[in-house]
Amino acid sequence: MFKCLVIDDEELARTLLTTYIDKLDFLNLVGSFESPLNAMAMIKNKNIDVIFLDIQMPDLKGTDFAKVISSNTKIIFTTAYSEYALEGFELNALDYLLKPITFERFLKAVNKIRKDVTDFKLEDTITVKSGYDLYKLKLNDIIYIESDSEYVIFHTSDKKIMSYQTLKSLEKTLDTSIFIRVHRSFIINKKKVTGLKGRDLLLTDIKIPVSDTYYDIVKQQLF
Repeated sequence: MFKCLVIDDEELARTLLTTYIDKLDFLNLVGSFESPLNAMAMIKNKNIDVIFLDIQMPDLKGTDFAKVISSNTKIIFTTAYSEYALEGFELNALDYLLKPITFERFLKAVNKIRKDVTDFKLEDTITVKSGYDLYKLKLNDIIYIESDSEYVIFHTSDKKIMSYQTLKSLEKTLDTSIFIRVHRSFIINKKKVTGLKGRDLLLTDIKIPVSDTYYDIVKQQLF
């Protein structure tokens, strides 16, 4: 999940962007500010993935503020003035949204965030403690994770690793753009899903039950 900030001196613009962000499960709004100066502390203390940044603001122009932000943070400029587009792209912004912003155009912009990190996500790893041993697993190699009392079992194509932790605590640490809980006893890798048969998710030749609690969410996110 990508942590987002909205910085815009117009309340209606902040409200609209907040509404759009809330619709997408891979975005998490951690702050909304009317001035870049008010956002400084949060940017320093949190690893922000993307900032939706208005250009023309009274205290400090968004383009000037963007120059002092870490290059690890993506910038999507928002403005009512098309003449600022060139300046925005010269600052290596991920995208430029011209107001009034439609959800379709917003979605196109934020999907660039996902595309920009796809290769990284595929190679990202998780360290799993099993007894006295430590295993580094690629997230893309994990097919599903199963609860077994006070333990969880990581299933890959060639091994099973048991770790002393609960599925509930593990769920909070997993990337929701890759993993989804489908049952009180199962979390699956979204990329491994090949179908839905009745109340069973198909992960090639593996069947994972989907409980009533998660059924609608699973259908919405995966199909």
